[in-house]
Amino acid sequence: MEVQAEGDSVFTQLLVEATQVVPPRFVMDQLVPKMQLLREVNHYTNLLVIAPYISSQAQELLRRNGIAYLDLTGNVDVRVPRPAIIIHTVGAQKAPRSTPRETSRTTLAGVKAGRLVRLLADVPPPHRATDLHRTSTLSLPYVSRLLDTLEDQLLIRRKGRIITDVDWAQLLRARARETSLLSHGAYRGFLASNGVPAVLQQIAQLPKAYDGGLAAIDGLSVTGSYAAQRFVQVAVGGQLMLYMASWLNVDDVADELRLLPVTEGADVLLLNEPDSFVRRRSEFVDGVQYVAPSQAALDCLAGPGRMPAEGEALLDFMEAHPEEWRASKKVIGTPPLEH
Repeated sequence: MEVQAEGDSVFTQLLVEATQVVPPRFVMDQLVPKMQLLREVNHYTNLLVIAPYISSQAQELLRRNGIAYLDLTGNVDVRVPRPAIIIHTVGAQKAPRSTPRETSRTTLAGVKAGRLVRLLADVPPPHRATDLHRTSTLSLPYVSRLLDTLEDQLLIRRKGRIITDVDWAQLLRARARETSLLSHGAYRGFLASNGVPAVLQQIAQLPKAYDGGLAAIDGLSVTGSYAAQRFVQVAVGGQLMLYMASWLNVDDVADELRLLPVTEGADVLLLNEPDSFVRRRSEFVDGVQYVAPSQAALDCLAGPGRMPAEGEALLDFMEAHPEEWRASKKVIGTPPLEH
């Protein structure tokens, strides 16, 4: 493709790379070397990548390396110095369902992926797939497939079979893009008759043990805004979101906490716990259980309203204070919570 300004002898050429998928590793391993070669051969030629959809991470890498891109959802970035051309538009932030995916690639969606993401985020490398398999209780073939996907997305780096580096912040963002905290049927809304602070006090006063050995206080864990506000303060208040373990009955919990069911204007949400792993490395503060910072950040990023901004602020805190939340290597190999 050749572009020339009207009435001007200056022109530029766009070498089009049309592809179905643009994983970040493809950008770095194939497109960047091709662009470097083009610059050496002919500085009037620019590379333009066209695909059905290009992820935000891949877009950033393309821009950083001076590679133009266009996807069919409207994400476009074309910058040419001579003749002066700047085109930048923002399209879809998530891949449409009809977007082609790499064949046989395991994605970050689903409960199983959530387990592996939490392990990789919480525990510094090095890791082996076999250790992750034993700790998560996921099948080794599944773990291996997902690790291949994460490597293609440049979310992990490996040397041989050893994971040597994890971009945990981008990993949590990538996971959040594939899930929704408040998916249909995953929660019920309530009004705190005496206010949210009173609900937290009531949780702390729940019985510590039942005859069956399972206590309600162990099955309720704070996530979302109130969990993030332990570390960062973007805004005050918000909805109190509580994960509820599978052995608890939502109506019984609502009665214990004096919550009134509502269809609108809820200030307390009781969420069905998708997996016991969300309580992994949780912490009791003043008698109330809070999810680990990595889970709180993930849930905020996948939440509505101002919650993604709270998630980003929490990620900034986590990057500045890894000692406040990351575990030691010995945690790998510890079995998950099961009830």
